[in-house]
Amino acid sequence: MTATPEAWPRPYWQPGGEAIVLNFYVFGRFAEDLAIPAARYASRGLPEGVGLQRFAHTALRGWEGYPLKGALGELLKEDAPAAFDLARAAPEVLVVRGELPDRDSLDYLRDTLGVLAGLLDVGGCAILDPQILTLFEAAAWRRHYLIAGGAPPRHHVLILRNAGDTAGRAHVHTRGLRKFGRPDLSFRDVPEALAEQAGLLCERLVELQALGAQFVDGQPLEVEGLPGELVAHLRGSLDDPHFNNTHIAFDWPG
Repeated sequence: MTATPEAWPRPYWQPGGEAIVLNFYVFGRFAEDLAIPAARYASRGLPEGVGLQRFAHTALRGWEGYPLKGALGELLKEDAPAAFDLARAAPEVLVVRGELPDRDSLDYLRDTLGVLAGLLDVGGCAILDPQILTLFEAAAWRRHYLIAGGAPPRHHVLILRNAGDTAGRAHVHTRGLRKFGRPDLSFRDVPEALAEQAGLLCERLVELQALGAQFVDGQPLEVEGLPGELVAHLRGSLDDPHFNNTHIAFDWPG
C-alpha cells in the first residue's frame, strides 16, 4: 500500500542562515538487496542532500565517533538498556545523514521519517538519534514518531534541566533543533521553583522555531507571569558540546 504525502508546512517560516542537519543510525539485519517500503509511510524517499550508508557493525566499533561507546554509550545503556542490547548485537548499521538548506516546509522531515519507518519494517531493530541522545527500540520509535499528521516538534527535541551556576538555580536548555535549521534554546539562572515553567516555555518556542520562526540578536520576549522581559542573545557554535549547535541564550529576569 502507498500513502499519499500530505504537506508539512512551516507557517511562520523566515529564511535562516543555518543548515538543517539530519543524523540517524539504524541497527539491524537487512537483506542484501535492500528495498525500503517508504511509500507506505507517505515518503518520497530521502531528500536531496541526505544519504544512506551501509556498514558491517564490526567495521564501526573501532571508529572514533562510534556512538555506542564512551560517554554517549554509557548514557544510552543507562537510559534504554533493552534497546542498547539490541543495537549492540545487530550485525549491520545503516547511517542516514546529511545537510539541507533551510526551507519553507517540513516535507524533508516527513520523507526522512518515512524511510526510517520503512527500514524498521525490513530488519531494523533500533534507531539512534544522537542529536537528542536517544536510542529507541523499533516499537518505541513507531509510537513516538508515527503519529497521524506528524509527531509534534517537541518529540524531535530534548529538553534538559541541569543545575545552574548558583545554588537554587537551574539551567533549562534544548538539543535537537538543528533538524529544523534553528539554534537551540538556553535559559540560565532559572529559580528551581520556576524550572517547570521554563520547560513549558521551551516547548512553545521549540514549536515556533520548528514551524519556521526566527529570533534575532537582542529581540525582546514578553512572557506572561514573569517580572521582566526575556532578551534573545545569539551564542555558541556548532562545536559546543552542550548543544551540538548554536543557541539562543536568555537570562531569566529577576
